[in-house]
Amino acid sequence: MASTNYYNTFIRVADDCAAGAGQAPPTREGEPTVARLQYELLSGHDYVLTSDDVLFAVHAAKHDVPPEERARARAAFFARSQACLRSSPLAKRYGWGIHFDWEGRIALYGRERADYERLASDWTVRQLKAMRSRRP
Repeated sequence: MASTNYYNTFIRVADDCAAGAGQAPPTREGEPTVARLQYELLSGHDYVLTSDDVLFAVHAAKHDVPPEERARARAAFFARSQACLRSSPLAKRYGWGIHFDWEGRIALYGRERADYERLASDWTVRQLKAMRSRRP
């Protein structure tokens, strides 16, 4: 199983992100988008879930995986390579920095917050940027 977890890492907002502050992603026609599901899992639940937890929970929700099949489905999901949270719309489009602690657990920081700036300038924390939405 290949993990998508990072440790002691901060994913900064993408260079081409237009959001000046962290925003709650909208739903589409009443249904939650991937971004909205990720946001709901992470917002207000600082340092509880890992990247692997979030990515699989979104996959399970989108594909209606029953609870009794989740262990098998999770193993099958991670048997293939998965995109990490650098490609998350939270950091690409909605203005959220993603911090991973030493145990790989995640917290969101809106780019308008002083904590975002503190983490973005802390060189004891591995610094990554979210992937751009468009090519330069």
